Amino acid sequence: MEPLLRLAVITGSTRPGRRATQVAEWVRERAAAHLRERAEVVVLDLADLDLPLLDEPLPAAIGDYRNPHTKNWARLVGSCDGFVFVTPEYNHSMPAALKNAIDFLFAEWNDKAAGFVSYGLNGGTRAVEHLRLTLAEVKVACVRSQVSLGLFTDFDLSDMAEPGTLTPAAHHDDILRRMLDELVDWSTALRPLRS
Repeated sequence: MEPLLRLAVITGSTRPGRRATQVAEWVRERAAAHLRERAEVVVLDLADLDLPLLDEPLPAAIGDYRNPHTKNWARLVGSCDGFVFVTPEYNHSMPAALKNAIDFLFAEWNDKAAGFVSYGLNGGTRAVEHLRLTLAEVKVACVRSQVSLGLFTDFDLSDMAEPGTLTPAAHHDDILRRMLDELVDWSTALRPLRS
């Protein structure tokens, strides 16, 4: 019998006061319940990693990482079979910290699958479109379904300067489950390429 898949929910914002931790925990909780027999679900919070701007002297595709922070990040990503990227949309794209974290590595991303939960004024969809392009270059298969949370429809916000409270509309649960099922299917299908 194959071991359980290991899926990471990657918290893609490092900004103080971010909403990403609420969203990532919502995803983790629902994914753990929905996938309990099929996958282990963990959260990888970029803010905890404290990655600097890319400082490796050699291209990631060479795989000769020199810095302890890179080796740690490589170990974490390498231990996973698939990912759910939780990302806000900053100026029509993903946060710089998320792009930087992807750029640090290459082989550790290869032949894995990714799903997306985004949020923003327009649901964060443009951030995900940029993420899809970036992840294609590091050989990550992106699933079709994605959850797009609107700031004014899926968060209780009394002050835009505060994170507010995540209050996702009920239909997002169905979309999240569909995305997670696609992620498990693709992560499983790609497993022979990773071994």
